[in-house]
Amino acid sequence: MSRSVRESEPSATALASARRAQRRQARASADTASPRYKWIALSNTTLGVLIATINSSILLIALPDIFKGVQVNPLAPANTSLLLWLIMGYLVVTAVLVVSFGRLGDMFGRVRMYNAGFAVFTVFSILLAATWMHGTAGALWMVIMRVLQGVGGAMLMANSNAIITDAFPVEQRGLALGLNQVAGIAGSFLGLILGGLLAPVEWHLVFLVSVPFGVFGTFWAYWKLHDTGVRQAGRLDWWGNLTFAAGLIAVLVGITYGIQPYGGHAMGWTNPWVLAMLIGGVVVLGIFCAVEIRTPEPMFQLQLFRIRAFTAGNLASLLSGLGRGGLMFILIIWLQGIWLPQHGYSFAATPLWAGIYMLPLTLGFLVAGPVSGALSDRFGARTFATGGMLVAAASFVWLTLLPVNFNYPEFALVLLINGIGMGLFAAPNRAAIMNSLPPNQRGVGAGMSNTFQNSAMVLSIGIFFSLMILGLAHTLPQTLTSGLVAHGVPTADASRVAALPPVTVLFASLLGYNPVQSLLGSTVLAQLPPGDAAYLTGRSFFPELISGPFASGLAVAFGFAIAACLIAGIASALRGGTYVHREPPAVQPAHPDKSRTPQQAAAADEPMIQWQQPVRSRSEFP
Repeated sequence: MSRSVRESEPSATALASARRAQRRQARASADTASPRYKWIALSNTTLGVLIATINSSILLIALPDIFKGVQVNPLAPANTSLLLWLIMGYLVVTAVLVVSFGRLGDMFGRVRMYNAGFAVFTVFSILLAATWMHGTAGALWMVIMRVLQGVGGAMLMANSNAIITDAFPVEQRGLALGLNQVAGIAGSFLGLILGGLLAPVEWHLVFLVSVPFGVFGTFWAYWKLHDTGVRQAGRLDWWGNLTFAAGLIAVLVGITYGIQPYGGHAMGWTNPWVLAMLIGGVVVLGIFCAVEIRTPEPMFQLQLFRIRAFTAGNLASLLSGLGRGGLMFILIIWLQGIWLPQHGYSFAATPLWAGIYMLPLTLGFLVAGPVSGALSDRFGARTFATGGMLVAAASFVWLTLLPVNFNYPEFALVLLINGIGMGLFAAPNRAAIMNSLPPNQRGVGAGMSNTFQNSAMVLSIGIFFSLMILGLAHTLPQTLTSGLVAHGVPTADASRVAALPPVTVLFASLLGYNPVQSLLGSTVLAQLPPGDAAYLTGRSFFPELISGPFASGLAVAFGFAIAACLIAGIASALRGGTYVHREPPAVQPAHPDKSRTPQQAAAADEPMIQWQQPVRSRSEFP
């Protein structure tokens, strides 16, 4: 055989590679043709969202044990930034990157990006659990690893909704996305309880708990998930990615540092660096919009805002996130700093019990989310989403009327109603947003939606803390001074404690520390009569002292939440009727859906955008 003939024949390696590719393609076709595939896709993406959201909140309860483990005092002025970045860094990164990863999913495959997210998340969870350093170096290591873990979380969040939308027919997406949203909310509260249970045993377990699920999810996704959507070939919008990331990071970092004291002020909103970040970030985001308008293949598909259902749904999502994002922090401080100590719980035990006592909020969402999602498939999203925001606003009014030392059954009922309201809103709103998107832009559209939602969480935390500090700043110093002096504390020491920024008191409560013991210090307490020292560090002095100023802060913060939910309800009501982007046959789920009539199946094959005709009864465009 001549040399030229041998060279023209495919090598054994190439043939083997081709056979493996054929087997993978055959397996993918068989998997996606199965009626069970959509439930496999839902199960895996729900697992991904669950572990991503568990890790967004698990540190809140575990922070005292983590800082004790790395031998850092988080209340020291030099360490406040470390505390803030451990709390906020994960949220900031996911807010910034979800659009980019959604766009990459549209270009290179949503399942491919999702699988990579599982792997990245798992690797950095292992590195967090392996933290061995102490002091500032250990805290900085955790901050950096936490930020990189957020990269994996962003890849999971950016593509999970698009994968579900690709897998499910339009009349089942509300139910599927509702179940996925329930996992997200449940994960936020499950993280609180897991953090409270694991951290006292061994703080490394807080990071290690995600690893088995991450390893399982990575291999399961690689083996069973397949891209069933439409890929959109294109180039990466580097300038768009750069300006968007720089602008949004500047704004979110500015808000994060705005709640820290500056000079003689209780907060940092007059800090030149904070102002420069906020103003500069807004300017850069304006440049980003100009870049996107002129770019032939933009990252942020601004033309999607021409779709009324997409715009109204995202505006409502942003406002609802502003209303509820900081709620968890405020409730934790309320429970840990005041209510639980007043009812016999030690300060050290309050973090775990705060998570347990907040369970009604999760239960309300667990009940309402899937139900409203399924019903919105039949009747449209507007009624449920608008009604949910009105219910949530009413629950915030009720929270405002509660005394600081409330009756728990009433408090639990209010939390349950708030969870029901948020559950009524979330699943129908997300389904309406995803249904309105063209199939080849679901990844970037889901990323844009997640950006609004995650940015709202960070903004809400900054706003809620700022409003709480504003309410505390006027009355807390005088209240602290008079209360401490009345129980034997020297005036100079009492004035020193009263001069501390209110955010220090809030952080002490958030961490489950005894605020008076932490702020006065052991030297001052040792000089007091034993009876006064025991009373000042007991379970009643600080909660009773702070109740009045705290109530003022609560009224301001909940007033903002009421306004945000009401405006979100208005935005939701203006979304119009049920709007569905009809898909060409190639992007419909590969398996037949026997629940659809021939008329519905024929309608689903129309490659056009239209207002969906009713299956039985749907709200129409006014």
